[in-house]
Amino acid sequence: MTTSLFSHVPAYGGDPILSLMETFQNDPRANKVSLSIGIYFDEEGRLPVLESVRQAETAGLQAIGPRPYLPMEGAAAYRDAVQKLVFGAGHEAVRSGRIATIQSLGGSGALKVGADFLKRYFDGAEVWVSDPTWENHTALFEGAGFKVHAYPYYDHATGGLRFDEMLACLKALPARGIVLLHASCHNPTGVDLTPGQWRQIIPVIAERGLIPFVDMAYQGFGDGLDEDAFAVRALADAGVQFLVANSFSKNFSLYGERCGGLHVVCADAPTADTVLGQLKATVRRNYSSPPTHGEAIITRVLTDPALRALWQQELAAMRARIKSMREALHRGLGEHFGGTRDFGYLLTQRGMFSYTGLSEVQVNALRDAHAVYLVRSGRMCMSGLSTRNVAYVAQAMAKVLK
Repeated sequence: MTTSLFSHVPAYGGDPILSLMETFQNDPRANKVSLSIGIYFDEEGRLPVLESVRQAETAGLQAIGPRPYLPMEGAAAYRDAVQKLVFGAGHEAVRSGRIATIQSLGGSGALKVGADFLKRYFDGAEVWVSDPTWENHTALFEGAGFKVHAYPYYDHATGGLRFDEMLACLKALPARGIVLLHASCHNPTGVDLTPGQWRQIIPVIAERGLIPFVDMAYQGFGDGLDEDAFAVRALADAGVQFLVANSFSKNFSLYGERCGGLHVVCADAPTADTVLGQLKATVRRNYSSPPTHGEAIITRVLTDPALRALWQQELAAMRARIKSMREALHRGLGEHFGGTRDFGYLLTQRGMFSYTGLSEVQVNALRDAHAVYLVRSGRMCMSGLSTRNVAYVAQAMAKVLK
């Protein structure tokens, strides 16, 4: 008998969130509620097709032509439009040409290319991520060969931020330490730095010579497109050189198209040109070039004034619906506890996610007894709530919390 060449390869344990979604899909209970995966659902529990996207895609169908490979860095019009969205069209860094921007395979692809680039040119550096952070942050940087540490972030006692501890940690990091920061709508906690706190952190980053890598996966889901980019623009204003990953999965509801961007803010335009060349080389070693369909839709929306206005209206409506669900859940839990327990964190946390404070035992009880699905950390995806199920979810949470 031939010995298997791959007999030493261990079985993959599966992604915990995607595996949980499979369990949810197979759950026969009619009252089941999914609050796990980070996808925006509308009031009817459906993945929306934005009207701005529909119109842009329809217009594109009228001009079907050849589909050659895009350049390694992506489509020029897309890169220009995305850079202006992230940094602001009038920002000095944009006007001076000191930002190297590539089209990426979603936010994850931007993080991967950025991690590979940093490993090649800052090989001795190590990475710090927030405690907690999106699990794939650690996996991506470890996969690139970095040693990954955590800096203090979420306060389990208050549902807020351990800001003083975070600041002290940053002050002690070595020069050229890479710090993964969330621009807004922190995943998984929903706890964000205020503009005032960013203003305290940015000088520390500059003085310590740290390398920030900002992940902006939810631009527009917190307070607005410009407001959610505050940290990115403030870092650029301060002359900090850093990386930004952005994604269009959520704010365009184009998850499967895998559209995003990676931006490296440099000291000057010649350096940005050099960095762009090495980003292209990094892309070539990974996937050669990005796809065309999604970027064409996004470019059309971002560059057509009418479509862009419509998109911003739709994004504002999604943002408002999430906020209303936070308020409804806060109200419902308050009614069950009669003011004896504080659920104010639901109102101060922002974006699609909230840390509920539920233990893994309580999360399991919520799923097994009530068919309400959260990930084991207690993170809740707020967009899974609707006017039809929020009262039921509040009642179920109250039962496992009492």
